[in-house]
Parts: sequence; structure tokens; C-alpha cells
Amino acid sequence: MTGVIKKFFITSMAMWIAPLAVLYGFYYGYIPGASQLSAENKTLISGFIAVISVNLVIGFYICMAMKESQASTAPQPDPNFLAEAKASINQSETAASSSTAAEQTSGKDTDQVKGKME
Repeated sequence: MTGVIKKFFITSMAMWIAPLAVLYGFYYGYIPGASQLSAENKTLISGFIAVISVNLVIGFYICMAMKESQASTAPQPDPNFLAEAKASINQSETAASSSTAAEQTSGKDTDQVKGKME
């Protein structure tokens, strides 16, 4: 579970950092050729690349999730809960069987009483 949270946190941070880094790089001219563009073109291109960078991060996160093994993420039941549930089921089965036996014996008694009355 902690691995999933760690991957989610890292990806979330990358979704904030990547577009801001692209915008910062275009604004201060760290990206080659950006200084030769007009202000409008610089804004448009940096915005498009920032959106593409977010989509790449999301795609990377999806790929990581798809590669994750199913066996490691399969939920496992709590052993204490299972033991208590089995004990409860066994207890209710014994109570049900003893009440059925009591009903059968009481049914015989009523039949005998009916036979004596007739």
C-alpha cells in the first residue's frame, strides 16, 4: 500500500513541477530558440508544451499502474476476523442442530399425546 501512495505522490508532484519548469524555461530563455520568439508565440508554445508534459506524466503513471503485479495488490483477509467468523458459524450450526433435535423430540411427544387422546 505504501508503494502505491509513494508512486501517486511522486506523480502528483511531477504533474505540478513539469509544466512549471516548462513555463519557467521558456520565460527565462533556458530552452534553445525560445528567446527569438515573440511574447505571444512564447506564451502559446510554452502553454502547449506544459499541457503535453502533464499528459506525459499521466501516461507514465498509467503505465506504472498497468505493470504492477496483481498478486501484490490482491487484498488479504484479516486472519483474526476469519477465525472469529468460522467460530461464529460453527456455533450457530451447533445451536441450529440442537434446536432441530429438540423440535423433533417435542414433535414425537405431541404425536404420542394426540394418540392417547383419540
